[in-house]
Amino acid sequence: MVQSLKIEIERSTAKKEKPPQDQLGFGIHFTDHMFIIDYAEDKGWHQPRIVPYQPIVLDPAAKVFHYGQTIFEGLKAYRTENGRILLFRPRKNIQRLNRSNERLSVPQLEEGIALDALQQLITVDEDWIPTEPGTSLYIRPFVIATQPALGVSPSTHYQFIIIMSPVGAYYTEGVNPVKIFVESEYVRAVTGGVGEAKTAGNYAAGLKAQEGAKDKGYSQVLWLDGVHRKYIEEVGSMNVFFKINGTVHTPALNGSILAGITRDSIIQLLKHWNIPVEERIISIEELYEAGKNGSLEEAFGTGTAAVISPIGELNWRAEKLVIRDGQTGELSRKLYETLTGIQTGTIPDPFDWMVEVR
Repeated sequence: MVQSLKIEIERSTAKKEKPPQDQLGFGIHFTDHMFIIDYAEDKGWHQPRIVPYQPIVLDPAAKVFHYGQTIFEGLKAYRTENGRILLFRPRKNIQRLNRSNERLSVPQLEEGIALDALQQLITVDEDWIPTEPGTSLYIRPFVIATQPALGVSPSTHYQFIIIMSPVGAYYTEGVNPVKIFVESEYVRAVTGGVGEAKTAGNYAAGLKAQEGAKDKGYSQVLWLDGVHRKYIEEVGSMNVFFKINGTVHTPALNGSILAGITRDSIIQLLKHWNIPVEERIISIEELYEAGKNGSLEEAFGTGTAAVISPIGELNWRAEKLVIRDGQTGELSRKLYETLTGIQTGTIPDPFDWMVEVR
């Protein structure tokens, strides 16, 4: 079995200079090491190893370049005030990666080896975990198809790789609302497609709309369903929630929406606080009507990078909807402070979400 394989460790002899913690940015700097494990049809997953961070050498005919067989995940490690290293719900990421693998005809990974690799890699590069408030170590596991062949069929060879990057606080000046452009022209995904898989093509499909939104002064795009162009799905990097008349509503998972781990955590927190929460179909017309009649109390997005991102304005077909006068709502702030407190170990974790690396 794969989980019984020993992970070989080759330590780097040329350590990188670490950037100042107030200049980390997001996904710009990378740690000294990376994890790799290979897959071959006749061997299964084999040769797990931690090696110095380095370029990946692939044949130009590798199927990842031509048919898009690639999946990725994103999670974070945190350093607590007393020096512990914590991971936030890592098994959920591994399980979601395997669901994406299934959709893209990629072999399943043993959860045990993936989690062990994650913990060993963090231990090797633990001095890269930043300690300033709001900072963390971002972890990017991903799978690529490596078979050099141009026939349209699933690859027979793959690599599962983990790289890591120290990242700064997402909000440098506090939790501030973002402005979102509601996309009506382009479509990201439809039910039955790969929208619920965390695969690169989903993000490539959103870049054109993202550019257009940025040109109009908006930070992100809110996608509507690909059939009727009226039902709210998700933002390019976040799931979305709306508090209407005291109840929190979020689009139901329908096969084209990513099952966010932060999304699931927020739903659990709301239920824990006895705040009504509903997963259902929400139309953009209904949301705008709630905004006009005053029943829309808050809106926010959820994701690994920002945790909670309050939404202060929507723009749909040139009609602007300003939410809470563009100010952060009380619930959004409470959710952000609670979840980040659990992640960094400053408040109790009643859900057993955090996994201690050491």
